[in-house]
Amino acid sequence: MSVIPFDQREGHIWFDGRMVPWADAKIHVLSHGLHYGSSVFEGERAYGGRIFKCTEHSQRLRRSAELLDFEVPYSVAEIDAAKKLVLKESGLKDAYLRPVAWRGSEMMGVSAQHNTIHLAIAAWEWPSYFDPATKMKGIRLDLADYRRPDPRTAPSASKAAGLYMICTISKHRAENKGYADALMLDWEDNVAECTGANVFFIQDGVIHTPQADRFLNGITRQTVIELAKRRGYEVVERRIRLEELAGFTECFITGSAAEVTPVSEIAQYRFTPAAMTKTLMDDYTAEVQPRAEAA
Repeated sequence: MSVIPFDQREGHIWFDGRMVPWADAKIHVLSHGLHYGSSVFEGERAYGGRIFKCTEHSQRLRRSAELLDFEVPYSVAEIDAAKKLVLKESGLKDAYLRPVAWRGSEMMGVSAQHNTIHLAIAAWEWPSYFDPATKMKGIRLDLADYRRPDPRTAPSASKAAGLYMICTISKHRAENKGYADALMLDWEDNVAECTGANVFFIQDGVIHTPQADRFLNGITRQTVIELAKRRGYEVVERRIRLEELAGFTECFITGSAAEVTPVSEIAQYRFTPAAMTKTLMDDYTAEVQPRAEAA
């Protein structure tokens, strides 16, 4: 992955309805989204020139904004078209796309009733979140100190930028201890998710995953559950206690960036990436690849 800072790269970014040079895609330091977290975003991947689950991501972006009490001033179809334009202009076939919407700078206070809502979309090359050698061995996860918040205290169904503050803290702490990421619990100490990915466990041929009503129900998560059911695998969505991890044999995480990544360790718990995880990795790879158009 390039080490060029993101504000110094070349290319173009779609910004409020037009393509602008990458270096000119700027906002004012007194933007509400920067100070108060009034911002939502998406992370999605393109494979072979096709954006995977493009419309589903655009729909979620608009829903996320509505949960933060603002409306993205573009329709789902317009957002889809803008993302496809960005991908075309980038010249990339395999890319990561980042749409982001935020409140602007007209008002600077907790209340921002009249602030302009902005939307920008960028694309760049971003290989697999974890390097291939590490991925096949299974990554190591720490346990995060912070908990995912009670949905009564935060809009947990929104992909809101502010909800990722504790994720960044938790991932940094994990990396500083030699781990790849951290597993987060919810406020009742049930297993929730990682800092940017959902988590699955396997025991006796059955897949178990936390019920996604207390954190973001990832689009990749939903895709993998569908793929597992196509295979005839049983998928159980339920509350999972931390001590149950001792009984699971396989573990993997899912996300647009992480795709399907095996896990070998969560704190004192150990897992061995095996056949079911490998099958779902392969099925996901096949699912995201563009299909040839029928003659």
